[in-house]
Amino acid sequence: MKRPRGAGLLDCLGLCGALLVAWAAFPAAASAHGIVGRTDLPIPEWLFAWAAAFALIASFVALAILWPRPRLQQHATHRMFTFPAWIEPLAGAVGVALFVLVVYSGVVGAQVPTANLAPTFVFALFWVGFPVASVLFGDVFRPLNPWRALARAIGWALHRISGGRARPLLRYPEWLGVWPAVATLIGFAWLELVYVDRDYPRTLVLIACAYGGFQLIAMATFGVERWTERADGFSVYFRLMSRLSIVEVQDRTVCRRPPLSGLPGLELLPGTVALLCTIIGTTTFDGASNGVLWINTAPSLIEFFNHLGFSVTVASELAGSVGLAVCVLAIVSFYWLGIWGIRSVSDQFEVEDLARRFAHTLAPIAFAYILAHYFSLLVYQGQAVVYLISDPLGNGANYLGTSGFQIDYAIVTATVIWYVQVVALITGHVSGLTLAHDRALSIYRNPREAVRSQYWMLVIMVGFTCLGLWLLSAVAV
Repeated sequence: MKRPRGAGLLDCLGLCGALLVAWAAFPAAASAHGIVGRTDLPIPEWLFAWAAAFALIASFVALAILWPRPRLQQHATHRMFTFPAWIEPLAGAVGVALFVLVVYSGVVGAQVPTANLAPTFVFALFWVGFPVASVLFGDVFRPLNPWRALARAIGWALHRISGGRARPLLRYPEWLGVWPAVATLIGFAWLELVYVDRDYPRTLVLIACAYGGFQLIAMATFGVERWTERADGFSVYFRLMSRLSIVEVQDRTVCRRPPLSGLPGLELLPGTVALLCTIIGTTTFDGASNGVLWINTAPSLIEFFNHLGFSVTVASELAGSVGLAVCVLAIVSFYWLGIWGIRSVSDQFEVEDLARRFAHTLAPIAFAYILAHYFSLLVYQGQAVVYLISDPLGNGANYLGTSGFQIDYAIVTATVIWYVQVVALITGHVSGLTLAHDRALSIYRNPREAVRSQYWMLVIMVGFTCLGLWLLSAVAV
């Protein structure tokens, strides 16, 4: 069907005007509190907010006019090189060795979070570094995954001894989808953001060992690859982020693909929408927990639970649990509200179907939130690995000669961090808008309906951008 010239353009401009009016109220709130350690910015914070609004609206108008047919639903990959078969077992051995080192450091080393390798490795390199590496280089965690490597090694050994091939004991339930991964991410977020003793090295690595042991049992029960792809929360999470990469690995062949083209093929399993909303929601709480709103609210919640008979520590954890749950549910509700709006444009699809079809558009936003919120942590705390790897136990050793290294806090300025955060948010939301527009063109028979359906997606993107900028600027000093 030929697309009518300027289809929906007047309605589009009208909606954009309304969004600008609504946005006008935002900059004042965003600039009420500064970023911790922020120096004077070269331009006012409110100007960043207006620039973000115009970028989204301009992108929406440009897509409506210049993107008349889907381009990302199918893509061609270009082969770059093939790596030898021994690379993956070697990478698995490296992953197991790193896991053992971290566990040993946490159990035997000094129980001082800043002197022990375990907390920095888990919270900075693993939790933040792997999503960034996955976007840059593809699914790098898959070959390094220590639990998958151990399970594969055990299966290989049993095959050599018995001469038979190990088979899963049970079939993985299709209805379960990626819900175990959702539970894992919520659990880790609770550990990182709510649990009072999260930085205590021995406690941290004992939890890691318990998780690893459970993974091995589950892989033996349901199959190594099936469990890894569906239920191991970290594997699912990092693999999802790798779909944003232009690098793709196909049977030991490294290929290059167009930007964003890896996301439309995301398998829509039960729990996929919840998984993406969980990533955004937990990062939202991480940002909000440093803001004035939570600082003013948390004491009342703690007092409430304390009056119910809980200790101050448990009351604090319960209050944090409530805040975490509220943030995740708020993101879920906002997304479903936008999907209901899309459904009002045409009755071709049910709400649940639309929610799944547009779920992949949240992935760039999830990464934008991660990069914007954790960039400074990765840049600064990531440097600590240089001296911690030389003295992993915190006992004064200097195995690699780098224990005297100190974190260089001048490596990037607060202004550069602010630019990176804002650019990440704008790029992520424009990417989400592009994916949504491309998907709408592929599923709606009428191009005009496809464009009109994206009015609501624009509202979602503007809303998430508002939230992201507010979280960055409303940090208590």
